[in-house]
Amino acid sequence: MILIHEAMNRGHTDMGWLKSDHSFSFGGFLDPKRMGYAALRVINEDRIAPGSGFTEHAHADMDILTFVLSGELRHQDTLGNVATIAAGEVQLMSAGSGIRHSEMNASDTRAAHFLQIWLIPDKRGGAPTYQQAALPARDNATGWTLLASGEAEDGSLTLLSDTRVSIACPREGTTTQIPTADGTLSFVQIVDGERLGSGDGIQIGDEEMPDLTWVTDGQAILFEMHR
Repeated sequence: MILIHEAMNRGHTDMGWLKSDHSFSFGGFLDPKRMGYAALRVINEDRIAPGSGFTEHAHADMDILTFVLSGELRHQDTLGNVATIAAGEVQLMSAGSGIRHSEMNASDTRAAHFLQIWLIPDKRGGAPTYQQAALPARDNATGWTLLASGEAEDGSLTLLSDTRVSIACPREGTTTQIPTADGTLSFVQIVDGERLGSGDGIQIGDEEMPDLTWVTDGQAILFEMHR
């Protein structure tokens, strides 16, 4: 079954310094029909006020991808990593058996806007790891470009699940094919674009998905996951 997760129906958290929209159940937002999809557990679209952020807290047994859309985040963790993640970069923190970290807005004057995505690993435990990479230039990613996978294919970031995460930045008037394969579940998150709109998601089961036709320049993230 193909299911559209409309942006307007996402859960919402407003803590003043943090405004967050939740594609799946998270925090105070609970929807039994939105408890995740295959390995995909969380897609949060977060906006953090200048000079604010998530102070040190713990994670375990989760792969956490962060896509910065505008502004900058300052990351620090108990592995000794200190990094700034800017717009156009992606961070992958595999929490493993346990890690503590903070994610703060690196600016005192500009808000930070980013996607935070949680993927459930295939196995619990293991040593935590940290990875960071630049996203491909838009003109080099009009089709799907692999960003992260369980096999670290083509130099991609290494996930702890049998999942592939790809990005596409199609141009107005072009079409994007959603790949399908037996035993694979897919989810497409629209980052920029219209009809579907920014923040919408497409949950894909066994059906063949029609091509997406872009009425504006756009950006989307594809998750390919095994059952």
